[in-house]
Amino acid sequence: MTTGSHVPEDRRYTASHEWVRQEGKVVTVGITDHAQAELTDVVFVDLPAIGKEGHPGQPVMVLESVKTVADVYAPFEGKVVAVNSELKSHPELVNKDPYGAGWLYKLEVTRSEGGSPLLDAVGYRAHMEKGGGH
Repeated sequence: MTTGSHVPEDRRYTASHEWVRQEGKVVTVGITDHAQAELTDVVFVDLPAIGKEGHPGQPVMVLESVKTVADVYAPFEGKVVAVNSELKSHPELVNKDPYGAGWLYKLEVTRSEGGSPLLDAVGYRAHMEKGGGH
């Protein structure tokens, strides 16, 4: 169904295949279409606790698929302020709609510098073409 190549222009991307959409001091985080295609069918989403501290390059949560277990990393330093609890009973939303209903968590950013620079859609596509996909 999904090819793993869809990259919306309205958000930023990490080299580790998370997407970030900024809304003031809060960012919504999910995994990219490429990442969900690599994982195959997501069967369990281990959501972070509200209030959990996120640090760039550190795992915040885990996704389990029929194929593997994958960490999801924090793009910035901050605190988890919301999670997509719908994923507890419908983990397949991560595969079906990774940029919409399959969002993972929201992070209130306390420090945006110090992490890996985020890529725009063009930069993320270039990263993928250079072999940035797993």
